[in-house]
Formats: sequence, structure tokens, C-alpha cells
Amino acid sequence: MSRQEIEAMFGLSDLKQTRVYQEALEEGKLEGKLEAKLEGKQEAKLEAIPKLLALSLTVEQIAQALDLDVIQVQQAIPNK
Repeated sequence: MSRQEIEAMFGLSDLKQTRVYQEALEEGKLEGKLEAKLEGKQEAKLEAIPKLLALSLTVEQIAQALDLDVIQVQQAIPNK
């Protein structure tokens, strides 16, 4: 069913008041928050790489410590 057909059947304001719509909206909000949180954690890991390199850790050690692939670490190294 298309969006237009659903709107014609219920009217947009009626649709927004349904339990299904409210649950879907809440689920979407939760998924968005989780995704943002995971992206933030990934970004923090990538920002730590130059500092760990400065401590003379190898790429392999950094990957293991941050639970990343070696390729991800190599790609995050500045000037490489």
C-alpha cells in the first residue's frame, strides 16, 4: 500500500494517533540514538590511534586494543 493510499484511508492525523504509528516512531527514535552512540564510539577509537602510535604501539597492537581491523587502523593513520 502506498503512503497516499494510507493517508486517504485514515487521514494523516488519524494515522499518527494509531498505536502502530507511535510504536514505529519510537522504534525509529531508539534506533537513531543507538546508531549515533555507536558512531561516537567508533569515532573515539579512531581519534585514539595517533596517540597510541605516539606511545610506540604497533598497528597490530592498536587494532587488538581497540577491537578494530588492522586495515581500519592503517586508514586512520594521519599522513598515510
